[in-house]
Amino acid sequence: MSPTDPAPGDTSDLRSTVATRPVVLDGGLATLLERHGHDLSSHLWSARLLRDDPAAIEDAHREFFAAGAEVATTASYQVSFEGFGTEGVDRGEVERLLRRSVALAAAARDEAAPGGWVAASVGPYGAVLADGSEYRGDYGLDVAALRAFHRPRLDVLASTVGAGADVLAVETVPCLAEVEAVLAELDGSGVPAWLSLSASEGRTRAGEPLEEAFAMAADVAEVLAVGVNCTTPADTGAAVEAAGAHKPAVVYPNSGQSWDAEVRAWTGRSAFHPEDVSAWVAAGARLVGGCCRVGPEDIASLREALAGSA
Repeated sequence: MSPTDPAPGDTSDLRSTVATRPVVLDGGLATLLERHGHDLSSHLWSARLLRDDPAAIEDAHREFFAAGAEVATTASYQVSFEGFGTEGVDRGEVERLLRRSVALAAAARDEAAPGGWVAASVGPYGAVLADGSEYRGDYGLDVAALRAFHRPRLDVLASTVGAGADVLAVETVPCLAEVEAVLAELDGSGVPAWLSLSASEGRTRAGEPLEEAFAMAADVAEVLAVGVNCTTPADTGAAVEAAGAHKPAVVYPNSGQSWDAEVRAWTGRSAFHPEDVSAWVAAGARLVGGCCRVGPEDIASLREALAGSA
């Protein structure tokens, strides 16, 4: 990944803010879009709307900001050269879609929440496979191959930091090999990022100690926070404690429902309780929000609970 100029000073406000108080993230962008009637059943998921209905994405960002979110996470999670390549989309167009994802979030922020932030989402390799691999981590790829996959997209999104985006959100990472790969790309780049894993019972989705992932990031200056996302609320507390021992913690669990990749549907009942935020903050969380199936009403309740615990 190419170094940028200036270094993480572009997001010094976010870095310094999380050092003094928790910051509220948004919720599940794709599942909000589904709630509004958009068909995200293709392998491109929400990324399809960057091409086909960008206004819907901007509206969803605006809805989360109106609910009290301070950070919008872009719709670039599922965007990859490989994924869009299967649709006949050339590399230049994929780069434009990546940049568009940031522009849409920035436009919503500037209108609805001036002073807020935009996090450019960097999804895991498993997102390209569109088969739930980010919840297993069984890629069979080594660190070199994962670095080669991530580098082109990271380069594009890194170039938007300071020009719409404020930070990279490297998220839903399921295994240590991918942690090592993305950290190697970030280290020395001067591009600020948070690193968030999908985890279960204190381990990565691939079954490795979660503590090892956070320790790997401890000496990478670009990483301003480490933690978990798309993890069940029940698994969140212990993960935040482990993360907070190394960096400010980022935590945005899903609703606690289960994703069935075969039928592409969520099952079970929501276990996302915004009042749990006080426990997350006490354990070291400084970037707090929600992931899949966590909507604007949940973020509004989370913000209220956060204010009540101050």
